[in-house]
Amino acid sequence: MSGLIEQFGVEIIAIGNGTASRESEAFVAEVLKSHPNVSYVIVNESGASVYSASELARHEFPDLTVEKRSAISIARRLQDPLAELVKIDPKSIGVGQYQHDVSQKKLSESLDFVVDTVVNQVGVNINTASPALLAHVAGLNKTISENIVKYRETEGLIRSREAIKKVPRLGAKAFEQAAGFLRIPESDNLLDNTGVHPESYQAVEELFKRLEISSLDEAAQAKLKAVQTASLAAELGLGEETLKDIIDDLLKPGRDLRDSFDAPVLRQDVLDIKDLRIGQKLEGVVRNVVDFGAFVDIGIHEDGLIHISKISKNFVKHPSQVLSVGDLVTVWVDKLDVEREKVNLSLIAPNESK
Repeated sequence: MSGLIEQFGVEIIAIGNGTASRESEAFVAEVLKSHPNVSYVIVNESGASVYSASELARHEFPDLTVEKRSAISIARRLQDPLAELVKIDPKSIGVGQYQHDVSQKKLSESLDFVVDTVVNQVGVNINTASPALLAHVAGLNKTISENIVKYRETEGLIRSREAIKKVPRLGAKAFEQAAGFLRIPESDNLLDNTGVHPESYQAVEELFKRLEISSLDEAAQAKLKAVQTASLAAELGLGEETLKDIIDDLLKPGRDLRDSFDAPVLRQDVLDIKDLRIGQKLEGVVRNVVDFGAFVDIGIHEDGLIHISKISKNFVKHPSQVLSVGDLVTVWVDKLDVEREKVNLSLIAPNESK
């Protein structure tokens, strides 16, 4: 493994949280003792096996075994979870204990709506997105998405939103619906890498002219922040909320809503319960939320428990009011039982009074 790390310049290793996860983690941590600049991350592998045996996986990696396809899927989830998870039926990931007891048609419609909403809120890089991801963009379907990828492969990078119209079977209506959600970082027009729709380009150009803006430097951003949207929107022929959205996009061109999320916890070694001490500060990931508290993965063999009384200084009726599965949290060791391998954690710092 050390040879592979050096050969390919590995910086981060993704480990699935399924069977033998802890054993794999211990092995990787041992290897990384001689590679101090390399870290590892535990990744949720729900649905990876479903993907690896799917028609899509066979199309993407026809010469690989299902095990290797699963490994690739787990690694890609670390790179871009959304782009990888859209390839899997949400029901295969596990959306609830009673998912089979409700109307499957309504469940599928609701889940598809959520996925479509998330994809369009985040935006999609048209030059890197897979057909599975593009198909969730408003106005696009499976055929058009595959045509976009084929067009990229034969014609090269798409360098403007106007060039998207050249994609076979992508008509005017589909372009109108999809354009604002497709990002093109390679474009010479900075608006092509924002959520601003092409139909508003003329209004934005007029806005730039009025504010004497030629680039989005700090001075330009200061001018944009000072805009009185109520009066200017009407002059530009836009609604006030539309203008506010445009200005937000211009202040952060190419922004990704996920940049504001907590980053995954990078690790290099495995903690042993014997290494812990009362009051020690740790970073962890919430693995389960139950009526009496939440279980947190802090890197040892057993997850630590945050009792509901240790979640907040204020009264909490149910842990789900504060915590959700997947949350990254800072915790402190509250109690230790080395013999029974039990760790009690707290979200309240030791020096904070109740």
